[in-house]
Amino acid sequence: MSLKTRFFSIAALAIATVSFSTFVSAQETPPNASDSVQSQEKRDRKAHGKRGGHDKGMRHGGMRGLRGIDLTDAQKEQLRVIRESNRPNEGLRQEMKTIAQAKRDGTITQEQQDRLKALRSQGREKAETLRLQIEGILTTDQRQQLETRNAEMQKKREERRQLRQQNKPMAEKPTDN
Repeated sequence: MSLKTRFFSIAALAIATVSFSTFVSAQETPPNASDSVQSQEKRDRKAHGKRGGHDKGMRHGGMRGLRGIDLTDAQKEQLRVIRESNRPNEGLRQEMKTIAQAKRDGTITQEQQDRLKALRSQGREKAETLRLQIEGILTTDQRQQLETRNAEMQKKREERRQLRQQNKPMAEKPTDN
């Protein structure tokens, strides 16, 4: 993988983590939830608008698969705890942003490249841990529903990819004049 691809993979991971956080906070809170959780949700909605603001398509990207799966109140609470414990670190985000800017400017150092590789590796590990934690709270039936939904989504992505390939304009052939 190229460095650019790896960087965007880490960025996507960070966005997915934020998306997961937003998804879980948007879930119905149990009646005994504290006012601080409800206040945080109000602040989130106000900051990002009802549809998630400028990045509305990415805010739920990591957890769309759980939409439609009936979760118990206990599972919803566990998801909230997982979300809180996996909240993205703003310092690391800022560091990645700085490195990305250096890369765009062409001034990236070997040290920054090494750090970027390490951050990407940490991000992949964190994403895998998050996935395992989420799967750990699901029942066997819920996991099966999730797997079925993921397979359907993969099939749809493949169909869209094939359509894009078919719709690409063919390279113009030089004419012999």
